[in-house]
Amino acid sequence: MSQVPAQAVTSSRWTRALATYGKPRIASMFALGFAAGLPFLLVFSTLTAWLTEAGVTRGAIGFFTWVGITYSIKVFWAPVVDRVALPGLGRWLGQRRSWILLAQSVIIAGLAGMAMTDPLQDLVRLALFALLVAFGSATQDIAVDAWRIEAAPPQEQAAMSATYVFGYRMALLVAGAGALHMAVRMDWSQVYLVMAALMGAGVLATLLSREPEVVRRSDAAFLEQGAQDYLARNAHLPRPLRMSVAWLIGSVVSPFVDFFRRYGLHSLVVLLLVGSFRISDISMGAMANPFYLDLGFTKAQIANISGIYGIVMTILGGLIGGVLTVRYGLLRMLLVGAVLSAVTNLLFAMMAVVGAEPWMLVITISGDNFFAGLAMAVFIAWLSSLTSTAYTATQYALFSSLMTLPGKFIGGFSGQVVDAVGWFHYFVYVTAIGVPAVLLCIYLIVRERRGPHGPATSPSGASDAGGDGVRSSA
Repeated sequence: MSQVPAQAVTSSRWTRALATYGKPRIASMFALGFAAGLPFLLVFSTLTAWLTEAGVTRGAIGFFTWVGITYSIKVFWAPVVDRVALPGLGRWLGQRRSWILLAQSVIIAGLAGMAMTDPLQDLVRLALFALLVAFGSATQDIAVDAWRIEAAPPQEQAAMSATYVFGYRMALLVAGAGALHMAVRMDWSQVYLVMAALMGAGVLATLLSREPEVVRRSDAAFLEQGAQDYLARNAHLPRPLRMSVAWLIGSVVSPFVDFFRRYGLHSLVVLLLVGSFRISDISMGAMANPFYLDLGFTKAQIANISGIYGIVMTILGGLIGGVLTVRYGLLRMLLVGAVLSAVTNLLFAMMAVVGAEPWMLVITISGDNFFAGLAMAVFIAWLSSLTSTAYTATQYALFSSLMTLPGKFIGGFSGQVVDAVGWFHYFVYVTAIGVPAVLLCIYLIVRERRGPHGPATSPSGASDAGGDGVRSSA
C-alpha cells in the first residue's frame, strides 16, 4: 500500500486551516464584529471630540466617561440574555439572533437620538442617549459572544474570534478616524446618522445568519433542580417572590455552579489565567501615548503609525493566529501568545533608549500589535472553550469581565511606577508581570500531556466544553 508523502499531508492541513475562513458563518462573524465595534468610540473619544467642538466644558465631558461602566457590569444582565426568550422575535429568529437584533435596534435608536440632540441645549438628553447606545452595545456583545461560541466547533473558534476582531477593528477605524474626517465636511449630527445607518451591516448579518443548533445535556437540568427544590420547599411564599428567586437560582447561580462543578479545584488555575493573560498589555495601555509624546513623536506620527498601521498589524496577527490555532492546536498557541505578549514589551524598553526614531516606532508597533492580535484571537478561542452551552452568555460575560479587571487595576498605578523607575525599567516591569500567565500556560500543557483531565485540556489541544452540548457545524 502506497503511503501519502508527509509534505502532501502537511499541505492538506494548511489548506483545511485556510479554508476555514471561507465558511459563511465566518463572513457573518466579520459583520457582527463590525457592528460590535462601531458604537464603542461613538460614546467615548469620538463623542468627546464632538462635545469639545460644541463648547461643552471639560468638567462635563469628563462625566461622560461614566457611560463606559455599562461595559464592565454587563455580567449582571447576561443571565437575562442567556435564558429569557424574547416573545415573538425569539420564535422567529431564535434565542441568540433575537437578542442581537434587539440590541442593534437599541443602538440605532440611541445613535439617531444623539444625532438629533444639541449638546449645548440639552446635554442630559444626549448623555441618556449615549447611555442607551452603550447599554445596547454591551447587550449585543453578550449575545454575539454566545452566538459565536455556539455556532462553530472548538477547532474553528480561533478563526471566528480572529474574524470578529478584524471586523471590530475596522469599525474602530470608521467610528474613530473616519468620523473625524467626515466631521470636517458635515455636521456632527449628520455623522452620527451615517453611523446609525452603518449598523445596518450588523442587522443584515443577523437576519442572514443561522441560529446555532445546540442540544443541551441533562447536567443543566440537574443543576437547576435546586430551583425546583426551592419552589417545592417554599410553597407558602407569594408566587411572584418564589418564581423570582427560582429564576435567579437557575439563571445566575447555576452558571457559576456549573463552571466550578466541571473544573473542580482546576477552576482556580483557569480563573488565574483568565485574569493574568492580558495583564501586560492592559496595564501599559494607559501609558502608551504619554510615552510616545514624552519621547518627542508628533501627534501625526502617533496617529499614522500607532493608530492606522497598528490596527492593520493587529488584524493581520489575529487572522494568522486563527490559522495557526487550527494547524497547531489551542494550548500550544496560547503559550506562544502569552510569551510574545510579554516579551514584545521589551521593544518599548529599547525604544526608550533609542529615542524618537520613526523606524523604531514602526518596529515596535509591528511586533507589539501583530503578536497582541495573534494572542487575543487564541485567547478568545480558549475562553470560548471554557463555556458550557447551557450557560454560554453568562459564563463568557464573566470571563470577559475578569479578563480586564486586574490589568485595569494595576494600570491605575502605572504613572507612579514610571515616575519612580523611568520608562526603560517600567517596560521591563511590564514584561515581568506577564510571566505568571506563561507559567500557567505551561502548567495546562503539562497537565494535558499527562492525560485528559477536563474540558480545558483535551488531547487535541482544544476544548469540547466538557461535552455539555452538541454544537452545529452550520
